[in-house]
Parts: sequence; structure tokens; C-alpha cells
Amino acid sequence: MNPELIIMLTYNDTTVPNARQMFAELKTLPVQHWGFKDVGLPVEDMRTLVAEMRAAAKTTYLEVVSLSEPEGLAGARLAVEAGFDTLMGTVYFDSIRQYLANTTVKYYPFLGHVYGHPSILTGTVAEIASQARFLEAQGVDGFDLLTYRYTGDAQQLLRAVVKATKLPVVSAGSIDSFERIAQVKQAGAWAFTIGTAFFEARFATGGSFRENSDAVWDALHNAGPGAEV
Repeated sequence: MNPELIIMLTYNDTTVPNARQMFAELKTLPVQHWGFKDVGLPVEDMRTLVAEMRAAAKTTYLEVVSLSEPEGLAGARLAVEAGFDTLMGTVYFDSIRQYLANTTVKYYPFLGHVYGHPSILTGTVAEIASQARFLEAQGVDGFDLLTYRYTGDAQQLLRAVVKATKLPVVSAGSIDSFERIAQVKQAGAWAFTIGTAFFEARFATGGSFRENSDAVWDALHNAGPGAEV
């Protein structure tokens, strides 16, 4: 089964200033899943953008790359108040899970030790897989795994986490080649995010953001360029 593509209107872990204009131009793409980060736009612009995404019948994701508990809770409140479908990221805290428990917003926290901006992931494969099992038991809805920001063996990590849990695993960050998309598919991850690599034309050299997203979509669904995925 093909993994889902989540388009992130972000560059280097920051929402781009013209994200609303970009979405208005791109919303006719067949991609169902769209998101952005908790940094880079004023809060009111974030609220407006998610409303525009939902009006276009898209599934929406707020990825919180801020790592403290207060910042995570602020992101959770924004996700609820703005009407996002899923909160991705944050270091896991019981307070965030409890806050979201009686809402419609799903919670996909980071796994492992995450630090820096753009984010880096550390920890052993065994520790991170064990954490996935523990957090599944706590009642989270899925996971945000920074596979290709990992300081160890990224493919081994992704396979281990997917095997350790029945929940959706999103491989997020630094997916910049058809080879990595193929690895995500082979591991059985539910979805992957791409933002920066579309801006940097990593899939359709010299092409626009739309042309790069089309290239990935075609590879996943239409046996187009990069069809080895």
C-alpha cells in the first residue's frame, strides 16, 4: 500500500510567509493531507489558513516543533481552537494528551530525544521502539518520527518503530529523494511529509513547488518519474 503524502508549507522547519497564497494556488492538487508548523506565521494567519484548508475539504496537520510543555500545550490549544484534524510533534506530555482527550484533534507526538531547529533525533532504536509501545498504551493516536533527522541508522529505526506499534507512523523531515520515499513505503509507514524538498526542487529539477509535488504524486500513483517507489 502506498504511504500518504502530507504536504507541508514549510521551509527549514518554519512555515513560509506566503503559505496562504501558496495554498490558494495549490489546493486543486489531488493531495488530501496538508499542514504547516507552529512557527513562521502570526496566530491569526494560522487560523485563517487552516480554515481555508478545511473549506477545501483537506485533512489538516499542525506540527509543533517547539519542545517545552507550555509551548506544546499552546500548540494543542491552537490545534483545537483553529479546527485542525491532527497535532503532530511536541515532546510527549501527559498534559497535552489529557487536554486533547475530549476533543476531535488527534495527537501524534515525536518519538525519541528531539532537539535543535531544524530538529535532530537521537536515542537508540530499541529505546525509541519501546517508547512507541509505551505511548500507544497511554492513548496517543499516532507518531511523528523524524526518520531522516536521526543520528543513527534511519531505515532500521523506521522499520523497528512501524513493527513496534499498530498506530500510524508519519516519517517527517528531510525526505528529499525518491529513494527515501521508497524506503518509507517498504517500511510500512502510514505517511510522510515533504516541505523543504519541494521548495528546493529535489524531485523535478528546476521545477516549481507544484511540479515537484506532482512528480511525487505521479511516482506514488501513476508510475511516473521515480516510479520505483
